[in-house]
Amino acid sequence: MEPQLETIIKAADAKRAENISVLNISEISIIADYFIIMSAETKRQVQAIANEIIDNLKEKNYQLDNVEGLSEARWVVIVAGDFVVHIFDQESYDFYQLYRLWEQAKQVDVSSLITEN
Repeated sequence: MEPQLETIIKAADAKRAENISVLNISEISIIADYFIIMSAETKRQVQAIANEIIDNLKEKNYQLDNVEGLSEARWVVIVAGDFVVHIFDQESYDFYQLYRLWEQAKQVDVSSLITEN
């Protein structure tokens, strides 16, 4: 598993992100290699997860290209090189169902990086 992906997942898990899924979209899109999709119960938690991911990426000197939606915290997008992280509040996660748009993407098993709550 790529170290940057591991950093993102562990940071999200540390702030109790839910519904974490990783899609390898490298063979079906030129946007990125991976979409990491997750949800959180509250907007405050969305911000906490996003900030934890950003801080961990910076700490390890990984590429961090763009962050959108942090102040509204309904849908935060973090672009970090070949990784695009989507953090939704629960209402937006249920509404957009982004994971369904990329059903043909390969699912990446990250269960070993996620602690049980």
